Amino acid sequence: MKHYSRTLPWPALRGGLIVSCQAEGDSPFNSPDGVARFAQAAVLGGAVGIRSEGLDKTRRILTEVNVPVIGLLKSSFADGTVCITGTLAGVRALAEMGCAIVAIDGTLRTRENLNGPDFIRQVKTEVGCLVMADIATVAEGEACVAAGADCLSTTLSGYTPETAHLNAAGPDLALVRELAARVRVPVFAEGRLNTPADAAAARQAGAWAVVAGSAITRPTLITEWYVQALQAGPAA
Repeated sequence: MKHYSRTLPWPALRGGLIVSCQAEGDSPFNSPDGVARFAQAAVLGGAVGIRSEGLDKTRRILTEVNVPVIGLLKSSFADGTVCITGTLAGVRALAEMGCAIVAIDGTLRTRENLNGPDFIRQVKTEVGCLVMADIATVAEGEACVAAGADCLSTTLSGYTPETAHLNAAGPDLALVRELAARVRVPVFAEGRLNTPADAAAARQAGAWAVVAGSAITRPTLITEWYVQALQAGPAA
């Protein structure tokens, strides 16, 4: 088993902004070159890390930036909800290409006959890379830490069946605050952090660092926000 660094990313990431550079579907940025340009722009703006999805896109980003990269692969559970890096082969590929951290679904949903914490335990034994557990609840976060996760991210709050009601409620700062008080690993705030004020509030809630994506790297969605606001306002 290859052993990966357990210390390098933490000082570089603390207190900073990590930009999630992802593009899907018919986005004109949905290519390795497209997301790499977003990553370059983010670093120029002061981002201390990049979060990236997909092998080809992540490999390209790794050649273009000199900050830690958190890699992941997306698939789906049987109910259609997203699963973050659900196979050992995917974890190993991301780690071996040079990702500082691999993000893994830490929820209690089952993949490869294992729930999130059990899968993380297997990853730590068989791959040995740094693991970011993407979770939706405090119980999941604590279970992932017990399984060996090196850090937690609130990425999936609002995106699992039991937390879907939180999706329209803004960032889950209560989850950040409780996790930061209960676990001894870095807690990253992610999910619906759509303004600089949201990011600052997450840091004040105890987040080790903040991950923002849509509000920075999805111009189609940002444009829709503006259009919807204008359409909802009073006519001139």
